[in-house]
Amino acid sequence: MGHGRVAVELDGSTGVAVMKMENPPVNSLSLDFLTEFVISLEKLENDRSCRGIILTSGAPKIFSAGLDIMEMYGKSTEHYAEFWRAVQEMWLRLYQSNLVTIAAINGSSPAGGCLMAMSCDYRILAENPKYSIGLNETQLGIVAPFWFKDTMVNTIGNRATERSLQLGLLYSPAEAHRIGLVDQLVPEEKIQSTAAAVMSQWLAIPDHARQITKSMMRKPTVDRLLAHRESDIQNFVSFISKDSIQKSLQMYMEMLKQRRG
Repeated sequence: MGHGRVAVELDGSTGVAVMKMENPPVNSLSLDFLTEFVISLEKLENDRSCRGIILTSGAPKIFSAGLDIMEMYGKSTEHYAEFWRAVQEMWLRLYQSNLVTIAAINGSSPAGGCLMAMSCDYRILAENPKYSIGLNETQLGIVAPFWFKDTMVNTIGNRATERSLQLGLLYSPAEAHRIGLVDQLVPEEKIQSTAAAVMSQWLAIPDHARQITKSMMRKPTVDRLLAHRESDIQNFVSFISKDSIQKSLQMYMEMLKQRRG
């Protein structure tokens, strides 16, 4: 299964699928990737034999670098709206999935990558001091939307979220574990086996009871985006279209080019 940017392997005997993000070099959340991700997730949701997903990365050292800046720079307002709707759709699908979702975070996970990890039921991070995770939007001069914020509040609480978001903090594995942004740290080579072991604990719970409980916990957060979905898209489009924002994105891309060059 999977068309290229998302590789899916479903083990029929365990009911567990591994979804591996393969959108080199850094698994950026481009429009094409997001579309494929949602389709792959939908297929698994509709497959009666699938009960859980382990979400991980096929790229070395990076889980996902977050939203693709190329989708937000120098495009039409229609494109920005389409892109933002796809970002919303990815979160809505993942956050309220009926399946058990475990993030096996085998690399750095800033911004949208952190959102994906937080949307899962359980997070395991590779214990490598070079890796970091967090919502660092303010460092790029942009603002994390309210539903990013809500997801983080639900994960680490209000005060830690406020500090994280205002300063655009990226946490080391040890710090991320201390504040509850991730549930477990393991050596890199044990990340997949640990995810499989944790999955079997979660799958020991009757599906319907777990699903209803998850929905009860997450529904208010989901409903809030659903109620404001169109205005959230309009806000994003008007914000990202501003000359000052386009300029800071351009500067950021030039800085990345210099780093690579």
